[in-house]
This record gives sequence, structure tokens and C-alpha cells, in this order.
Amino acid sequence: MVLLRSIATVGGFTLISRVLGFLRDILIAAVLGAGAGADVFFVAFKLPNLFRRLFAEGAFSMAFVPMFAGRVEADGVKAAKAFAEAAFGVLFWTLLIFVTVIELAMPLVMLGFAPGFIGDAAKFDLAVELTRITFPYLLFVALVSLMAGVLNSLGRFAAAAATPILLNLCLIGAILGLANFTETPGHALAWGVAAAGGVQFIWLYAACVREGVWIRLGFPRLTGDVKILMKRMAPVAVGAGVYQINLVIDTVIASFLPSGSISYLFFADRVNQLPLGVIGVAVGTALLPLLSRQVRAGEEAAALHSQNRALEFSFLLTLPAAAALMVIAGPVVRVLFERGAFGPAETAATAAALAVYAVGLPAYVAVKVLAPGFFARQDTATPVKISVVCLLVNLGLNLILMGPFKHVGIAMATVVSSWLNAGLLAYVLHKRGHFALDRRLGRRLPRILLASAGMTAALALALALTPLGGALAGPVVERIGALVMLVVGGMAVFGALVWVTGAARPRDLKSLYRGAG
Repeated sequence: MVLLRSIATVGGFTLISRVLGFLRDILIAAVLGAGAGADVFFVAFKLPNLFRRLFAEGAFSMAFVPMFAGRVEADGVKAAKAFAEAAFGVLFWTLLIFVTVIELAMPLVMLGFAPGFIGDAAKFDLAVELTRITFPYLLFVALVSLMAGVLNSLGRFAAAAATPILLNLCLIGAILGLANFTETPGHALAWGVAAAGGVQFIWLYAACVREGVWIRLGFPRLTGDVKILMKRMAPVAVGAGVYQINLVIDTVIASFLPSGSISYLFFADRVNQLPLGVIGVAVGTALLPLLSRQVRAGEEAAALHSQNRALEFSFLLTLPAAAALMVIAGPVVRVLFERGAFGPAETAATAAALAVYAVGLPAYVAVKVLAPGFFARQDTATPVKISVVCLLVNLGLNLILMGPFKHVGIAMATVVSSWLNAGLLAYVLHKRGHFALDRRLGRRLPRILLASAGMTAALALALALTPLGGALAGPVVERIGALVMLVVGGMAVFGALVWVTGAARPRDLKSLYRGAG
């Protein structure tokens, strides 16, 4: 398996998905704005996605992939397929019961998930109704996660990486084709989420069949491997999902803030998710099967090298992205969302949150790189202990900062807890002898920071001393042109500084792509 090639495959499809996601969010912002209707839909969208990220993409994937990949390595695909089918049966029937119970108890669930809506009966009832429509998405997407783990373990990343594209296409189709026929645009979007689950399931099931892995659904069987899988899933549900849990805490607390606060945080996080998804998710997805195989084979030096190269590649992309978002948060939000029901006030509030979220971007991605160091060694207890500390810090800071800084204080708390999470993961791995910065990363990291700082200064000067600053406040076409020039110019400056400082060389990427990394 070639690390960078796998990262490029996942990242490429993720980039397409994020671009479509921006188109989706632009349409949502134009139709719903950032008021009560938008807040309700985002709550309905977040609840199934919370469980998806915690239990499907988080807990299940992090526990399932090392076991499946290890079984492929030791016993072959046929034995691994039997394990996958047993896990598939248990996952399906468990989630079917779980989804049914949550559907019936949705009013009580909403009391805990968005307690700030209680004072507005119409808003609360609509949140319950829309979430009941979206929640079955969890059942399908969890099964999608299992099949994605199978394909990724076999070195087939493309089909799984393309599944988020289908979600965005379904939501765009719902806005454009269904919104005029439903009670509200939020209803159309909710049905789009539900439909996306079925579409994604069919897509990945067909991909598994093409690879010769026909996963059959049977009655749940608690085999020895399945029991081990379930045991490892429990702590990973918290350990791998600390970022998502932080976002839920943000949502609960933001529901008590002025109307629109949930929407400001949602749109800011969506922009921040572009580099996080393209880089962090891609690196984490490609790294875990590789580390699992290297650790299983006793190749600790190779595993350390893989993790260092993954961090180097991640920082090379996330540090300049974070720096740029801090400087041009306002123009980015204005160009992407300011139209229709989304006005200048919404832009300013969202941009303030985005600038803060960007500070934590390298930490978010570092967690995606460091966490596989535990999961590949089948240690799921340590991350949960670290995550509990981070959750408590996030909650405490939320309560302290929400008063003076409103929704921006919530973003600040998320950033601090994310950096704490990354720092503790790195410390524990290092203490155990499983991670240390090698000479190459130690030499390159300061140079990447220097190049990022130079690019940031160039962007600030461009906004202050050139006509670009004025163009960003002009008509839509001028805004888009000015933003494109800023982004392209910033990339050019960073690329030149990277070359001059020696932070990276083209031959490094070539060697990684060909397998040296």
C-alpha cells in the first residue's frame, strides 16, 4: 500500500464532495438563511450524523479495520469475509432496534439535544418532526461504514471515498426539485438526508460485490471476534469522537444563545471542514490499515516512519490553510454564503467563528494522524481517558466563554480542547516509545511554519494595500474574482517560500507517491 497514493485517492474524492457540499450550503443559506428554520434543520441533520461519526465512522471503523485487515493478513480474504458478515448482522439488528427506540422517544431526545428550543413550541415540534425523518439515515450509513472498512482494508479507497458525494447530490436535488412540494424547505432537506442513506448503501454494496466480497445479512451471531469488536468499540466511541462530542456540546449550549447561533457555528464549521475533511480524514483513513499491517508484522520502524510522513504531509497543507482562513475568514464567508436570507450581519457572525475554528485546524488533523497509533495496536482504552479530560475542559470553557463571547466563545472552547487532545495523544504515544519526531520532520516543521507566516503577511498586505479589499465588498462577480486571486496568490507565495526555505521538495512527494513513504 502506498501511503500518499491512498491519501490522494481519498482526498481527491473528498475534495469533490466538499465542493458539492459548499454548493449545497450556499443553496441552504440562500433558502433558509441563518435563522430559526435553519437552526432546526441543522439540529435534525446533526443528530444522526453525531451517531454516524461516533459509532460508525468513529468507533466501528477504528475497531473493525485493524481486526479485518489483520484477518486478511493472517488468514486470507475468505476468513475476513466471515468476520465481516457476523459483524454486519449484529450491526444491522442492533441499529434497527436503536433507531426505532429513538424515533419513538424523539421528543425526549430533543429535550437533551436542543433544550434551548423548549421555550418555542413550534420550533421544538418542527425539530422533532424533521429529526424523525432524518434519523433512519443512521442505519444505512453505519452499514456503509462497515463496507467502507472492508474496501479500505483491501486497498480499494475510491468507492468509499465517493459516498459523501452522493449525500450532497441528494441534498442539492432536494433543494432544487422537492422544496416547492413540501411544507417547508427544511422538510425537503430532511427527506433528502433519508434518501441519501439508501443511495449510499446500494453504491457501496455493489462495490463490495465487484471486489468479490458478497456480504450476506443473517441473524446476529456473537462470535468471539464480534465480542472483541464490541468491547473495543465502546471506548473508541468517545475516544475517536471527541471532536464530534465537542460539537454536540456546542449545539446544546448554542441553543440557549440568540437565534442564529447554531447556524453561525454550522456554516463556520462547514468551511473549516474542507481542509479537515480533505486532509485529516484522508490521512486517517489511509494510515490506519497501513499501520495495522505494519504493527501486525512487527515493523515498528516502518510504522514510525509512516506516522511521521503522514504528520509532515498534514502540516504542510493544514498550517497554511489555517493561517489563510484566519486572515480571509470574512471574504470567504461573504463569497460563499452572503445572498438571499443570509445578509452582512450573518456574514460577520459566521466569519468570527470561522477565524477561531481555523486556529484549531492543525490540531484536528493531528488527532486524525495520532489516533491510529493507538487503534493499530488495538488500544482503545487510552484515547477514551484522554477524551474525557478534553470533554470536561471543553464543557467548562463553554460555560465560561459563552457569556462574554456568545457563539465565538463556543468555538474558542472547541479549539482549546482539540489542541489538548492532540498534545495528550502525542505525549502518551511518545512515552510508550511508539512515536517521536524524526530528524526530517523536526527539520521541516519550523520551515513550514515560517512559510505559512510569510504567506499570512502577504495576504494581509494584499487586503490592506491593493484593490482586492474593495473588490471583496463589491458585486458578486467582483467578490468571487478577488477571492480567487487571494487564494491563488496565497498558494503561490506559500509554494515559493516552501521551496526557498526547504520545507518540502518535489522529490519528497514523488518518493512518497511511489512508495518510499
